[in-house]
Amino acid sequence: MTPNQTTGATMVNAFDPGQPGALDPALARMIERRGRLLGPAYRLFYQTPVEVCRAQGTRLYDSQGRDYLDAYNNVVSVGHCHPQVIAAVHAQMQLLCTHTRYLQDGILDYAEALLPSFGGRIGAEGHLMFTCTGSEANDLAIRIARHHTGRNGIIVTEEAYHGNSELTAGFSPSLGRGARLGTWVRRVPAPDSYRHDPAALGHMMAAAVTRAAEELARHGDGLAAFVADSLFSSDGIFTTPEVLGPVAAAVRAAGGLFLADEVQAGFGRSGERFWGFQRHGIDPDIVTMGKPMGNGFPVAAVAVAREVVAEFGRDLRYFNTFGGNGVAIAAARATREVILTEDLQGNAQRIGTLLRAGLAALAERFEGIGDIRGAGLYIGVEMVSDRARRTPDAQAAAAIVNGLRERRVLISATGPGANVLKIRPPLVFSAADADQLLSTLEAVLRKR
Repeated sequence: MTPNQTTGATMVNAFDPGQPGALDPALARMIERRGRLLGPAYRLFYQTPVEVCRAQGTRLYDSQGRDYLDAYNNVVSVGHCHPQVIAAVHAQMQLLCTHTRYLQDGILDYAEALLPSFGGRIGAEGHLMFTCTGSEANDLAIRIARHHTGRNGIIVTEEAYHGNSELTAGFSPSLGRGARLGTWVRRVPAPDSYRHDPAALGHMMAAAVTRAAEELARHGDGLAAFVADSLFSSDGIFTTPEVLGPVAAAVRAAGGLFLADEVQAGFGRSGERFWGFQRHGIDPDIVTMGKPMGNGFPVAAVAVAREVVAEFGRDLRYFNTFGGNGVAIAAARATREVILTEDLQGNAQRIGTLLRAGLAALAERFEGIGDIRGAGLYIGVEMVSDRARRTPDAQAAAAIVNGLRERRVLISATGPGANVLKIRPPLVFSAADADQLLSTLEAVLRKR
């Protein structure tokens, strides 16, 4: 049984306090104190957890001044402690921090600048509604979808993660078997390009969505929305383009809305396009975003087509005390400006291509690497015990993740088999950073 089967994707690479191993006494005391004060629900990464005290760019530093190459954190998309973001937040904190019931230019300027990037109906005349987190954004998006359609059902992929509120956890199967899914949820397989013909994936997935929608209708729920992260992060990172076009058609034929969750895929991470859904040539009804939007400052949003939210706005009101406050907007504006002025979307494309080429070279020498896939600076490396049978190897993935950690390079693992190395660095990742990651990975693979 894999770690994911027992406890969900959040436990793929977690520290096990029941098997602490030989920890440094000071680190062991900190772990004990953390558990005593914060409780048992929190998790730590790695067999030997990492203490961090400060960060800059693509580097984290511990209390001893040792640096760690961060090839995992997408939240700080423009790099840890980017001076332009810090300056914007500091300046706004000195002026004003309040909610959206007062007229303020900052939030309007940001919405006016960001909305055209979505294209389609949202880009032409859509709206932007602000929250604090991606979970809140997806929660609000589902409320809007249900109000618009008059239906209740949600379709997601088999190992999807879309949040940790009561509602969003109910359609986040990657949280594990202990987390209950809503009775109004149906799951469909992710577009596994490693085990199926990439050219057939879109129609295979669309057929599965149609069947799931019919089942929801039979049970009286109907389809309110299909929700997808277009890089299928928790499902194992699948990045074949154009897959979601047939799916969107199937969703609309069933009377539902297409909700693109861009928390992972958005803001230039895929390299090819600013938003991940754009790689599939679709025009979503709703787009949600979070994490990278403010480079670590809590800010998220829902972008929605005008006609989809019209009745919701007429019948209900939306208010969020902290969502869209002036400081959050300052962080979001600065982050977007850095992405554009430093061409971080282009950097994601260039460095991602470099990384995938280096990984392909390693795959020629190490049989345990079964597949390499990705877009921009989101890359999955599937570890297998048998290439011919494509058998997931969770033990190899865990050993590599922890072997890299011991050499102060940080990645994680994902997928239903807990066997896909997840490489997802800040967008400022450089060619030198890529070289360090590749050479360190080679050293770990040699040792196995």
